[in-house]
Amino acid sequence: MTGEPYWLWWAAAILATAAILLMVWVWQKGRRFAPGDVFRASRLSSGNRLFPTQVLITPTSVVHYTPRWIGKQEETIHMAHVASVKIDTGILFSNVLIETSGGSAPIVCHGHRKRDAVEMKTLIEKHQTAYYRGPSTRTP
Repeated sequence: MTGEPYWLWWAAAILATAAILLMVWVWQKGRRFAPGDVFRASRLSSGNRLFPTQVLITPTSVVHYTPRWIGKQEETIHMAHVASVKIDTGILFSNVLIETSGGSAPIVCHGHRKRDAVEMKTLIEKHQTAYYRGPSTRTP
């Protein structure tokens, strides 16, 4: 070295390593949390900058998943308890409100693309139709 303090290089290396670890942590938390029909909110929408909200729709349930710095928040509604699905469309993004038949507060998902919001509603309606139709019990 040419007279520059070694501690300056060590401090820069430690800060760079911390920044890389932070970026990896945020990326890890923002990945899809389950296989299947997962809809992830845009990072450009408010409230989803670091950890975008995700919604998983299965034939039996709707799961609202929000990662946090430590842990996660997950809310599940059985398909039989979904009362209605509303789409509030803005200029860029849509909000999806999934109301339950139990009277609790609806699940509100902010910042989804319009196409994803419509597909979420279509999937929920399709799974509800299949759920209530059930297996045929008619005998010939």
